[in-house]
Amino acid sequence: MLGLTLAGPAQANPVLLVEADTGRVLDQKEAGRPWHPASVTKLMTVYVALNAVKNGRLTLDTPLTVSAAAASQQPSKMGFRPGTVVTLDNAMKMVLVKSANDMAWVVGEGVAGSMPAFVAEMNTTAAHLGMSGTHFENPNGLPDPDQITTARDLAILARAIIYHFPEHEALFRIPAIKIGKAVLRNYNRLIDRYPGADGMKTGFVCGSGYNLVATATRGNKRLIAVVLGARSGTARTEQAALLFEKGFQSSWGVFGAAQPLLSNISNTGGPAYDMKPEVCGGKRAVTASEADDEPESSSGGFAFAAPVLPKSGAELLQTLPPSMPPVVVYVGTRGAPQDLATAYPEDEKPKKKPAAKDTKQAKTSGGAESASAESGDSAKPAAKPKPKTAASKPATATASTGDEAKSAAKPKSASTSGASTSGTTTSGEKPASGTAQKKQVQPQAPVTAGSVPAPKPKPKPKPAETPTESAAPAPKPAT
Repeated sequence: MLGLTLAGPAQANPVLLVEADTGRVLDQKEAGRPWHPASVTKLMTVYVALNAVKNGRLTLDTPLTVSAAAASQQPSKMGFRPGTVVTLDNAMKMVLVKSANDMAWVVGEGVAGSMPAFVAEMNTTAAHLGMSGTHFENPNGLPDPDQITTARDLAILARAIIYHFPEHEALFRIPAIKIGKAVLRNYNRLIDRYPGADGMKTGFVCGSGYNLVATATRGNKRLIAVVLGARSGTARTEQAALLFEKGFQSSWGVFGAAQPLLSNISNTGGPAYDMKPEVCGGKRAVTASEADDEPESSSGGFAFAAPVLPKSGAELLQTLPPSMPPVVVYVGTRGAPQDLATAYPEDEKPKKKPAAKDTKQAKTSGGAESASAESGDSAKPAAKPKPKTAASKPATATASTGDEAKSAAKPKSASTSGASTSGTTTSGEKPASGTAQKKQVQPQAPVTAGSVPAPKPKPKPKPAETPTESAAPAPKPAT
Protein backbone atom coordinates (compact mmCIF):
# COMPACT_ATOMS: atom_id res chain seq x y z
CA MET A 1 0.00 0.00 0.00
CA LEU A 2 1.35 3.40 -0.97
CA GLY A 3 1.95 6.01 1.67
CA LEU A 4 0.04 9.26 1.28
CA THR A 5 -0.11 12.63 2.95
CA LEU A 6 -2.65 15.40 2.70
CA ALA A 7 -1.71 18.37 0.54
CA GLY A 8 -3.31 21.44 2.03
CA PRO A 9 -6.60 21.49 3.95
CA ALA A 10 -8.45 18.19 4.22
CA GLN A 11 -11.46 17.87 1.95
CA ALA A 12 -14.52 17.26 4.13
CA ASN A 13 -16.83 16.07 1.39
CA PRO A 14 -17.91 12.40 1.24
CA VAL A 15 -16.20 10.24 -1.40
CA LEU A 16 -16.49 6.58 -2.33
CA LEU A 17 -14.77 4.26 -4.82
CA VAL A 18 -16.26 0.82 -5.50
CA GLU A 19 -15.65 -2.10 -7.86
CA ALA A 20 -18.83 -2.41 -9.90
CA ASP A 21 -18.78 -6.19 -10.32
CA THR A 22 -17.91 -7.19 -6.74
CA GLY A 23 -19.15 -4.28 -4.64
CA ARG A 24 -15.78 -4.12 -2.88
CA VAL A 25 -14.86 -0.72 -1.48
CA LEU A 26 -11.46 0.57 -2.61
CA ASP A 27 -11.65 3.95 -0.91
CA GLN A 28 -14.21 5.84 1.12
CA LYS A 29 -14.57 8.81 3.39
CA GLU A 30 -17.82 9.52 5.26
CA ALA A 31 -19.70 7.47 2.67
CA GLY A 32 -22.64 7.01 5.07
CA ARG A 33 -23.03 10.71 5.86
CA PRO A 34 -26.41 12.27 4.90
CA TRP A 35 -26.23 14.64 1.92
CA HIS A 36 -28.62 16.43 -0.40
CA PRO A 37 -28.53 14.56 -3.73
CA ALA A 38 -29.45 17.48 -6.05
CA SER A 39 -29.75 16.22 -9.64
CA VAL A 40 -28.16 12.83 -9.04
CA THR A 41 -31.76 12.21 -7.90
CA LYS A 42 -32.48 11.79 -11.61
CA LEU A 43 -30.63 8.46 -11.61
CA MET A 44 -33.49 7.06 -9.53
CA THR A 45 -36.05 8.80 -11.76
CA VAL A 46 -34.62 7.06 -14.82
CA TYR A 47 -34.20 3.76 -12.95
CA VAL A 48 -37.90 3.70 -12.06
CA ALA A 49 -38.82 4.61 -15.66
CA LEU A 50 -36.63 1.85 -17.13
CA ASN A 51 -38.09 -0.62 -14.66
CA ALA A 52 -41.57 0.36 -15.87
CA VAL A 53 -40.46 -0.31 -19.45
CA LYS A 54 -39.01 -3.67 -18.41
CA ASN A 55 -42.31 -4.59 -16.76
CA GLY A 56 -44.31 -3.62 -19.84
CA ARG A 57 -46.12 -0.65 -18.33
CA LEU A 58 -44.93 1.60 -21.17
CA THR A 59 -42.33 1.69 -23.96
CA LEU A 60 -39.52 4.02 -24.97
CA ASP A 61 -41.83 5.45 -27.64
CA THR A 62 -44.70 6.12 -25.23
CA PRO A 63 -45.78 9.77 -25.71
CA LEU A 64 -45.71 11.89 -22.56
CA THR A 65 -47.38 15.30 -22.24
CA VAL A 66 -45.84 18.32 -20.53
CA SER A 67 -48.21 19.40 -17.75
CA ALA A 68 -48.50 22.88 -16.26
CA ALA A 69 -46.76 21.58 -13.13
CA ALA A 70 -43.86 20.23 -15.20
CA ALA A 71 -43.55 23.48 -17.14
CA SER A 72 -43.40 25.45 -13.88
CA GLN A 73 -40.27 23.68 -12.63
CA GLN A 74 -37.25 25.90 -12.18
CA PRO A 75 -34.19 25.67 -14.46
CA SER A 76 -32.25 23.81 -15.65
CA LYS A 77 -35.10 22.96 -18.02
CA MET A 78 -36.06 22.55 -21.66
CA GLY A 79 -38.79 25.17 -21.31
CA PHE A 80 -41.49 23.48 -23.37
CA ARG A 81 -45.03 24.82 -23.07
CA PRO A 82 -47.80 22.75 -21.45
CA GLY A 83 -49.34 20.33 -23.91
CA THR A 84 -46.05 19.60 -25.70
CA VAL A 85 -45.55 15.90 -26.36
CA VAL A 86 -42.23 14.06 -25.97
CA THR A 87 -41.45 10.36 -26.01
CA LEU A 88 -40.12 8.68 -22.89
CA ASP A 89 -36.84 7.99 -24.70
CA ASN A 90 -36.29 11.65 -25.60
CA ALA A 91 -37.37 12.83 -22.16
CA MET A 92 -34.84 10.57 -20.43
CA LYS A 93 -32.03 11.79 -22.70
CA MET A 94 -32.90 15.40 -21.84
CA VAL A 95 -32.98 14.46 -18.15
CA LEU A 96 -29.55 12.79 -18.18
CA VAL A 97 -27.67 15.23 -20.44
CA LYS A 98 -29.34 18.62 -19.97
CA SER A 99 -30.46 17.68 -16.43
CA ALA A 100 -33.86 19.12 -17.36
CA ASN A 101 -36.02 19.48 -14.27
CA ASP A 102 -39.22 19.85 -16.28
CA MET A 103 -38.52 16.62 -18.20
CA ALA A 104 -37.89 14.72 -14.95
CA TRP A 105 -41.35 15.83 -13.84
CA VAL A 106 -42.81 14.75 -17.18
CA VAL A 107 -41.21 11.31 -16.79
CA GLY A 108 -42.58 10.92 -13.27
CA GLU A 109 -46.14 11.86 -14.18
CA GLY A 110 -46.00 9.73 -17.33
CA VAL A 111 -44.77 6.62 -15.51
CA ALA A 112 -46.96 6.71 -12.41
CA GLY A 113 -49.90 8.93 -13.38
CA SER A 114 -49.25 11.49 -10.66
CA MET A 115 -46.25 12.94 -8.89
CA PRO A 116 -47.15 11.63 -5.39
CA ALA A 117 -47.46 8.13 -6.85
CA PHE A 118 -44.11 8.40 -8.62
CA VAL A 119 -42.27 9.72 -5.54
CA ALA A 120 -43.75 6.85 -3.53
CA GLU A 121 -42.41 4.45 -6.17
CA MET A 122 -38.98 6.08 -5.96
CA ASN A 123 -38.90 5.56 -2.19
CA THR A 124 -40.19 2.00 -2.42
CA THR A 125 -37.50 1.21 -4.97
CA ALA A 126 -34.80 2.81 -2.80
CA ALA A 127 -35.86 0.67 0.17
CA HIS A 128 -35.95 -2.47 -2.00
CA LEU A 129 -32.40 -1.82 -3.23
CA GLY A 130 -31.11 -1.33 0.33
CA MET A 131 -30.67 2.46 0.15
CA SER A 132 -31.46 2.85 3.84
CA GLY A 133 -30.18 6.43 4.11
CA THR A 134 -32.18 7.82 1.19
CA HIS A 135 -35.51 9.63 0.98
CA PHE A 136 -37.01 11.43 -2.03
CA GLU A 137 -39.55 14.24 -2.20
CA ASN A 138 -39.34 15.06 -5.93
CA PRO A 139 -37.97 13.50 -9.16
CA ASN A 140 -35.50 16.20 -10.14
CA GLY A 141 -33.49 17.11 -7.04
CA LEU A 142 -34.65 20.70 -6.63
CA PRO A 143 -34.04 21.88 -3.05
CA ASP A 144 -36.04 20.12 -0.35
CA PRO A 145 -34.74 19.67 3.22
CA ASP A 146 -36.15 16.14 3.37
CA GLN A 147 -34.53 14.95 0.13
CA ILE A 148 -31.40 13.14 1.35
CA THR A 149 -29.06 10.32 0.39
CA THR A 150 -25.52 9.08 1.04
CA ALA A 151 -22.54 8.19 -1.10
CA ARG A 152 -23.07 4.55 -0.09
CA ASP A 153 -26.67 4.55 -1.30
CA LEU A 154 -25.79 6.25 -4.59
CA ALA A 155 -23.16 3.59 -5.31
CA ILE A 156 -25.82 0.92 -4.67
CA LEU A 157 -28.11 2.67 -7.16
CA ALA A 158 -25.33 2.93 -9.75
CA ARG A 159 -24.62 -0.81 -9.46
CA ALA A 160 -28.33 -1.58 -9.85
CA ILE A 161 -28.50 0.50 -13.04
CA ILE A 162 -25.44 -1.26 -14.47
CA TYR A 163 -26.67 -4.78 -13.82
CA HIS A 164 -30.43 -4.45 -14.20
CA PHE A 165 -30.44 -2.41 -17.41
CA PRO A 166 -27.26 -3.20 -19.39
CA GLU A 167 -29.16 -2.70 -22.65
CA HIS A 168 -29.62 0.98 -21.75
CA GLU A 169 -26.09 1.72 -20.52
CA ALA A 170 -25.39 4.18 -23.37
CA LEU A 171 -28.10 6.52 -22.06
CA PHE A 172 -25.83 7.44 -19.17
CA ARG A 173 -22.78 8.40 -21.23
CA ILE A 174 -24.17 10.53 -24.04
CA PRO A 175 -21.67 13.40 -24.49
CA ALA A 176 -24.26 15.81 -25.92
CA ILE A 177 -27.77 16.04 -27.34
CA LYS A 178 -28.88 18.05 -30.36
CA ILE A 179 -32.32 19.63 -30.51
CA GLY A 180 -32.96 21.72 -33.57
CA LYS A 181 -29.74 23.61 -34.16
CA ALA A 182 -28.73 23.65 -30.50
CA VAL A 183 -26.11 21.25 -29.12
CA LEU A 184 -26.24 20.78 -25.35
CA ARG A 185 -23.15 19.34 -23.66
CA ASN A 186 -23.32 16.86 -20.79
CA TYR A 187 -22.36 18.39 -17.43
CA ASN A 188 -20.31 15.29 -16.66
CA ARG A 189 -16.90 16.60 -17.76
CA LEU A 190 -15.25 13.20 -17.38
CA ILE A 191 -16.94 11.98 -20.56
CA ASP A 192 -14.51 12.27 -23.50
CA ARG A 193 -11.88 13.71 -21.16
CA TYR A 194 -10.92 10.88 -18.80
CA PRO A 195 -9.92 7.63 -20.57
CA GLY A 196 -12.56 5.00 -19.88
CA ALA A 197 -15.22 7.28 -18.38
CA ASP A 198 -18.69 5.98 -19.30
CA GLY A 199 -21.42 7.63 -17.14
CA MET A 200 -23.40 8.62 -15.05
CA LYS A 201 -24.84 11.93 -13.58
CA THR A 202 -23.92 15.23 -11.96
CA GLY A 203 -25.85 17.33 -9.47
CA PHE A 204 -25.78 20.79 -7.97
CA VAL A 205 -27.82 22.96 -5.64
CA CYS A 206 -26.36 25.40 -3.16
CA GLY A 207 -27.22 23.14 -0.23
CA SER A 208 -25.42 20.12 -1.69
CA GLY A 209 -22.43 21.62 -3.44
CA TYR A 210 -21.18 19.83 -6.55
CA ASN A 211 -22.10 16.14 -6.69
CA LEU A 212 -21.08 13.43 -9.13
CA VAL A 213 -21.79 9.73 -9.59
CA ALA A 214 -19.45 8.42 -12.28
CA THR A 215 -18.31 5.15 -13.79
CA ALA A 216 -15.18 4.23 -15.73
CA THR A 217 -13.91 1.03 -17.35
CA ARG A 218 -10.45 -0.25 -18.24
CA GLY A 219 -10.08 -3.76 -19.55
CA ASN A 220 -12.39 -5.96 -17.52
CA LYS A 221 -12.48 -3.62 -14.53
CA ARG A 222 -15.31 -1.15 -14.00
CA LEU A 223 -15.32 1.29 -11.11
CA ILE A 224 -17.95 3.53 -9.55
CA ALA A 225 -16.89 6.85 -7.98
CA VAL A 226 -19.15 9.05 -5.88
CA VAL A 227 -18.12 12.61 -4.98
CA LEU A 228 -20.48 14.73 -2.89
CA GLY A 229 -20.12 18.34 -1.78
CA ALA A 230 -17.20 19.46 -3.96
CA ARG A 231 -16.63 23.23 -4.06
CA SER A 232 -16.79 23.58 -7.85
CA GLY A 233 -17.55 21.67 -11.01
CA THR A 234 -13.86 21.41 -11.73
CA ALA A 235 -13.10 20.12 -8.24
CA ARG A 236 -15.59 17.27 -8.45
CA THR A 237 -14.32 16.26 -11.91
CA GLU A 238 -10.69 16.21 -10.85
CA GLN A 239 -11.45 14.46 -7.57
CA ALA A 240 -13.35 11.70 -9.39
CA ALA A 241 -10.56 11.31 -11.97
CA LEU A 242 -8.02 10.88 -9.19
CA LEU A 243 -10.21 8.31 -7.45
CA PHE A 244 -10.52 6.33 -10.67
CA GLU A 245 -6.79 6.42 -11.30
CA LYS A 246 -6.10 5.09 -7.81
CA GLY A 247 -8.60 2.31 -8.34
CA PHE A 248 -7.08 1.22 -11.65
CA GLN A 249 -3.62 0.94 -10.05
CA SER A 250 -3.56 -2.72 -8.98
CA SER A 251 -0.83 -2.08 -6.40
CA TRP A 252 -2.82 0.60 -4.62
CA GLY A 253 -5.47 0.16 -1.97
CA VAL A 254 -6.56 1.88 1.22
CA PHE A 255 -7.73 -1.35 2.83
CA GLY A 256 -5.13 -3.73 1.49
CA ALA A 257 -6.38 -7.32 1.38
CA ALA A 258 -9.23 -6.61 3.82
CA GLN A 259 -11.44 -4.66 1.44
CA PRO A 260 -14.95 -4.27 2.88
CA LEU A 261 -18.10 -4.67 0.82
CA LEU A 262 -20.39 -1.77 0.02
CA SER A 263 -23.06 -3.34 2.23
CA ASN A 264 -20.64 -3.16 5.20
CA ILE A 265 -20.75 0.65 5.20
CA SER A 266 -23.31 2.02 7.66
CA ASN A 267 -25.44 5.09 7.06
CA THR A 268 -24.99 7.42 10.00
CA GLY A 269 -28.33 9.22 9.94
CA GLY A 270 -28.95 12.77 11.13
CA PRO A 271 -29.49 15.99 9.18
CA ALA A 272 -27.81 16.61 5.84
CA TYR A 273 -24.91 19.07 5.80
CA ASP A 274 -25.71 22.48 4.26
CA MET A 275 -23.10 23.63 1.74
CA LYS A 276 -24.85 26.88 0.86
CA PRO A 277 -22.58 29.23 2.86
CA GLU A 278 -19.50 27.67 1.25
CA VAL A 279 -20.52 27.42 -2.39
CA CYS A 280 -23.11 30.20 -2.69
CA GLY A 281 -21.84 32.66 -0.09
CA GLY A 282 -21.22 36.33 -0.75
CA LYS A 283 -17.43 35.89 -0.97
CA ARG A 284 -17.56 34.09 -4.33
CA ALA A 285 -16.42 36.12 -7.32
CA VAL A 286 -19.18 34.57 -9.47
CA THR A 287 -22.50 33.00 -8.61
CA ALA A 288 -22.24 29.23 -8.27
CA SER A 289 -23.83 27.20 -11.03
CA GLU A 290 -23.66 23.72 -12.55
CA ALA A 291 -21.64 25.23 -15.41
CA ASP A 292 -18.92 26.29 -12.97
CA ASP A 293 -15.67 24.86 -14.24
CA GLU A 294 -13.36 27.34 -12.54
CA PRO A 295 -10.24 25.75 -11.01
CA GLU A 296 -9.63 25.97 -7.30
CA SER A 297 -6.30 26.49 -5.62
CA SER A 298 -6.96 23.63 -3.21
CA SER A 299 -8.41 21.17 -5.73
CA GLY A 300 -5.20 19.17 -5.89
CA GLY A 301 -6.38 16.80 -3.17
CA PHE A 302 -3.74 14.23 -2.24
CA ALA A 303 0.04 14.14 -2.63
CA PHE A 304 1.34 10.60 -2.96
CA ALA A 305 4.69 9.36 -1.71
CA ALA A 306 5.12 7.06 -4.72
CA PRO A 307 5.46 8.66 -8.20
CA VAL A 308 2.95 6.37 -9.91
CA LEU A 309 -0.02 8.70 -9.35
CA PRO A 310 -0.34 12.41 -10.14
CA LYS A 311 -0.79 15.03 -7.45
CA SER A 312 -3.89 16.45 -9.15
CA GLY A 313 -6.79 15.03 -11.09
CA ALA A 314 -6.28 17.80 -13.64
CA GLU A 315 -3.23 15.95 -14.95
CA LEU A 316 -5.46 13.00 -15.86
CA LEU A 317 -7.88 14.95 -18.06
CA GLN A 318 -7.31 15.38 -21.77
CA THR A 319 -9.09 15.97 -25.05
CA LEU A 320 -10.21 12.59 -26.39
CA PRO A 321 -11.83 11.65 -29.70
CA PRO A 322 -15.63 11.91 -29.50
CA SER A 323 -17.14 8.68 -28.19
CA MET A 324 -20.29 9.37 -30.20
CA PRO A 325 -21.80 12.30 -32.13
CA PRO A 326 -24.46 14.46 -30.47
CA VAL A 327 -27.65 12.42 -30.12
CA VAL A 328 -30.68 13.99 -31.80
CA VAL A 329 -33.75 14.54 -29.64
CA TYR A 330 -37.06 16.04 -30.70
CA VAL A 331 -40.58 16.90 -29.61
CA GLY A 332 -43.57 14.95 -30.82
CA THR A 333 -43.61 11.23 -31.48
CA ARG A 334 -41.43 8.99 -33.63
CA GLY A 335 -44.00 8.87 -36.40
CA ALA A 336 -45.05 12.52 -36.08
CA PRO A 337 -42.25 14.83 -34.88
CA GLN A 338 -43.47 18.27 -33.89
CA ASP A 339 -42.22 21.62 -35.19
CA LEU A 340 -39.80 22.69 -32.44
CA ALA A 341 -40.92 26.33 -32.64
CA THR A 342 -44.42 25.36 -31.52
CA ALA A 343 -43.08 23.75 -28.34
CA TYR A 344 -42.19 27.10 -26.78
CA PRO A 345 -44.49 29.79 -25.33
CA GLU A 346 -45.48 32.62 -27.67
CA ASP A 347 -43.60 35.27 -25.69
CA GLU A 348 -40.36 33.29 -26.03
CA LYS A 349 -40.42 33.01 -29.83
CA PRO A 350 -37.83 35.01 -31.79
CA LYS A 351 -38.41 38.74 -32.06
CA LYS A 352 -37.63 40.88 -35.07
CA LYS A 353 -34.08 42.17 -35.36
CA PRO A 354 -33.81 45.59 -33.61
CA ALA A 355 -33.37 48.69 -35.73
CA ALA A 356 -29.85 50.07 -36.19
CA LYS A 357 -30.41 52.89 -33.71
CA ASP A 358 -31.35 50.37 -31.03
CA THR A 359 -28.39 48.04 -31.65
CA LYS A 360 -26.11 49.62 -29.06
CA GLN A 361 -28.80 49.54 -26.39
CA ALA A 362 -29.67 45.93 -27.22
CA LYS A 363 -26.04 44.85 -26.95
CA THR A 364 -25.72 46.59 -23.60
CA SER A 365 -28.76 44.89 -22.11
CA GLY A 366 -27.74 41.54 -23.58
CA GLY A 367 -24.33 41.79 -21.96
CA ALA A 368 -25.87 42.52 -18.60
CA GLU A 369 -28.15 39.54 -18.93
CA SER A 370 -25.34 37.16 -19.87
CA ALA A 371 -23.39 38.24 -16.80
CA SER A 372 -26.26 37.44 -14.45
CA ALA A 373 -26.45 34.33 -12.31
CA GLU A 374 -27.13 31.10 -14.16
CA SER A 375 -28.08 29.01 -11.14
CA GLY A 376 -27.82 28.51 -7.42
CA ASP A 377 -30.05 29.54 -4.53
CA SER A 378 -28.63 33.05 -4.68
CA ALA A 379 -29.52 33.68 -8.32
CA LYS A 380 -31.17 37.03 -9.02
CA PRO A 381 -34.81 37.02 -10.19
CA ALA A 382 -35.21 37.28 -13.94
CA ALA A 383 -36.96 40.24 -15.50
CA LYS A 384 -40.74 40.01 -15.58
CA PRO A 385 -41.96 38.44 -18.83
CA LYS A 386 -44.25 40.30 -21.17
CA PRO A 387 -47.97 39.51 -20.91
CA LYS A 388 -48.66 36.10 -22.37
CA THR A 389 -51.41 35.03 -24.72
CA ALA A 390 -54.01 32.49 -23.78
CA ALA A 391 -51.83 29.76 -25.28
CA SER A 392 -48.80 30.70 -23.29
CA LYS A 393 -47.23 28.72 -20.48
CA PRO A 394 -48.09 29.78 -16.90
CA ALA A 395 -45.56 32.03 -15.28
CA THR A 396 -42.81 30.13 -13.55
CA ALA A 397 -40.63 30.94 -10.56
CA THR A 398 -37.87 33.33 -11.52
CA ALA A 399 -35.38 32.62 -8.76
CA SER A 400 -33.03 29.94 -10.03
CA THR A 401 -32.47 27.47 -7.26
CA GLY A 402 -32.22 24.18 -9.06
CA ASP A 403 -29.53 21.88 -10.24
CA GLU A 404 -27.54 23.14 -13.21
CA ALA A 405 -30.02 26.01 -13.39
CA LYS A 406 -30.00 28.28 -16.42
CA SER A 407 -31.63 31.71 -16.64
CA ALA A 408 -33.02 31.04 -20.12
CA ALA A 409 -35.61 28.37 -20.76
CA LYS A 410 -34.60 27.52 -24.32
CA PRO A 411 -31.39 25.90 -25.48
CA LYS A 412 -28.78 28.09 -27.20
CA SER A 413 -26.92 26.91 -30.27
CA ALA A 414 -23.40 25.75 -29.53
CA SER A 415 -20.50 27.07 -31.56
CA THR A 416 -18.70 23.79 -31.17
CA SER A 417 -19.80 20.20 -31.55
CA GLY A 418 -21.31 18.17 -28.74
CA ALA A 419 -18.06 16.26 -28.37
CA SER A 420 -16.17 19.43 -27.52
CA THR A 421 -14.14 19.24 -24.36
CA SER A 422 -13.98 22.95 -23.71
CA GLY A 423 -16.27 22.52 -20.73
CA THR A 424 -18.84 25.11 -21.91
CA THR A 425 -22.51 24.33 -22.25
CA THR A 426 -24.82 26.57 -24.19
CA SER A 427 -28.51 26.99 -23.70
CA GLY A 428 -31.18 29.58 -24.09
CA GLU A 429 -31.20 30.45 -27.82
CA LYS A 430 -34.54 30.73 -29.56
CA PRO A 431 -35.20 28.97 -32.85
CA ALA A 432 -34.04 30.79 -35.98
CA SER A 433 -36.69 32.92 -37.66
CA GLY A 434 -38.15 32.36 -41.09
CA THR A 435 -38.32 29.03 -42.80
CA ALA A 436 -35.84 27.46 -40.40
CA GLN A 437 -38.58 27.48 -37.75
CA LYS A 438 -40.71 25.22 -39.88
CA LYS A 439 -38.08 22.57 -40.43
CA GLN A 440 -38.91 19.41 -38.53
CA VAL A 441 -36.34 17.35 -36.72
CA GLN A 442 -36.20 13.81 -37.98
CA PRO A 443 -36.45 11.24 -35.22
CA GLN A 444 -33.51 9.06 -34.32
CA ALA A 445 -33.67 5.54 -33.01
CA PRO A 446 -33.04 5.12 -29.27
CA VAL A 447 -29.41 4.91 -28.28
CA THR A 448 -28.47 1.38 -27.33
CA ALA A 449 -25.34 -0.17 -25.99
CA GLY A 450 -24.73 -1.85 -29.33
CA SER A 451 -24.42 1.50 -31.11
CA VAL A 452 -21.34 2.45 -29.16
CA PRO A 453 -17.99 1.00 -30.28
CA ALA A 454 -16.43 0.73 -26.83
CA PRO A 455 -17.29 -2.74 -25.46
CA LYS A 456 -18.22 -3.24 -21.86
CA PRO A 457 -17.06 -6.08 -19.62
CA LYS A 458 -19.70 -8.62 -18.86
CA PRO A 459 -21.00 -8.25 -15.31
CA LYS A 460 -19.90 -11.00 -13.02
CA PRO A 461 -22.89 -11.10 -10.65
CA LYS A 462 -26.21 -12.01 -12.30
CA PRO A 463 -29.06 -9.83 -11.07
CA ALA A 464 -32.07 -11.54 -9.68
CA GLU A 465 -35.16 -11.85 -11.85
CA THR A 466 -37.34 -8.77 -11.64
CA PRO A 467 -40.93 -9.58 -10.62
CA THR A 468 -43.61 -7.94 -12.71
CA GLU A 469 -44.74 -4.52 -11.46
CA SER A 470 -42.09 -4.41 -8.75
CA ALA A 471 -38.71 -2.78 -8.31
CA ALA A 472 -35.66 -4.72 -9.43
CA PRO A 473 -33.64 -6.32 -6.60
CA ALA A 474 -30.21 -5.08 -5.71
CA PRO A 475 -27.26 -6.89 -7.29
CA LYS A 476 -25.63 -9.32 -4.88
CA PRO A 477 -21.93 -8.57 -4.34
CA ALA A 478 -19.39 -11.34 -4.67
CA THR A 479 -17.95 -12.65 -1.42
